[in-house]
Amino acid sequence: MSQLTCPKCESKEATKSGVVGGRQRYKCKNCGYHFSVAKAGKEINSYYVIKALQLYVEGVSYREIERLLGVSHVSVMNWVKKYGMKAPRQTEYHPTYKILNQKELTEYFQNTNNLKGAGLVVTELGDKYMMIRWERFRQG
Repeated sequence: MSQLTCPKCESKEATKSGVVGGRQRYKCKNCGYHFSVAKAGKEINSYYVIKALQLYVEGVSYREIERLLGVSHVSVMNWVKKYGMKAPRQTEYHPTYKILNQKELTEYFQNTNNLKGAGLVVTELGDKYMMIRWERFRQG
């Protein structure tokens, strides 16, 4: 048996403690915590977690994050809850975004009219770039 590590106390001392849902269950000798070994290949790359949380804080909706990153909106909601993220209340502004390649991004920044005003964030998104800009909600 390979060395198992308790996810709670990180002790290396664990014993078998039955089978639950077809998976071997273990009990930590140090703290008494029951756990099973995580399935291989189920963990999401932390890159997607960080990007999803960044987009959430910028005001992008769960469903839109799902479309952009290809990660379930439910996963995004769970990460927001897990890490205690809070998006600022949006009253007058809403985010709009564009996906640009490097050439398009360079051309965008060369136009000085695009640099006026506040609220512009550029973040890397795979081999492209996402530009998030805030616009005022239209009145009347």
